[in-house]
Amino acid sequence: MIIWLASYPKSGNTWLRSLLASYYFSPNGSFNFGMLNNIDQFPSPKYFEYVKNSIVEPEDFSKYWIEKQIDINKDKKIRIFKTHAANCKINENPFTDSKNTLGAIYILRDPRNLITSLSNHYQLSLEDSLKFMISEKKALVDRENEKFKAFVPLFSWSFHVRSWVENKSFRTIIIRYEDLTNETFSTFKKIIEFINKITNNTKKFDREKAKKVISNCNFENLQSLEKSNGFFEALTKKNSKEKIRFFNLGKKNDYRKLLDKDLK
Repeated sequence: MIIWLASYPKSGNTWLRSLLASYYFSPNGSFNFGMLNNIDQFPSPKYFEYVKNSIVEPEDFSKYWIEKQIDINKDKKIRIFKTHAANCKINENPFTDSKNTLGAIYILRDPRNLITSLSNHYQLSLEDSLKFMISEKKALVDRENEKFKAFVPLFSWSFHVRSWVENKSFRTIIIRYEDLTNETFSTFKKIIEFINKITNNTKKFDREKAKKVISNCNFENLQSLEKSNGFFEALTKKNSKEKIRFFNLGKKNDYRKLLDKDLK
């Protein structure tokens, strides 16, 4: 069964994914970017290679969301998947359902701080970042030449939030990015205990390991790792081979200092 680590883009998903990967997939709380492969992304191109020749429009991928999740769940293992997809229906095809999902962790970030992160990540002006967030039909589409490779429906930021927060089909915990930043240990403990509860895991929260995980996955260390080794999920600048810095501002991303009055 799947546990979704869901959020609107640039809401802290990769940071929490790093914390969880380090906690569950290292023996001592160490971390490197390779550990993120233990928490895969969905939907991503590799899961839909088998249908790429059947895709005429990006929305056609929605016909295969549940089919692929059923296939993933055949071995009855518990997996955490990162997703930026809204918990929606496209042409009556649901993104997921209670038969394939055990629960979800939804990360909610102050949208005023999203504007600057989206601006850096997608190379947009601040004004266009706001338009990105309020667009009712926004989606991320991955394509190569004339072929569509993947489709991630976002819709507007407010729709995206509601689609997960108001979900009644499976258990969902809402995590504020600001709480994860300001009260990292207690918020992380809350997440691990939620996962233990929905998976019927009686193992106690490992306080000492969690402290090491939090230390190794702090923003400065992640930024340093990216600077030294690069980060495979960083996008490339337009008309260039240079990568856009993924771990960009951290706590310096403060809308009160970075946005004008109208945008705020």
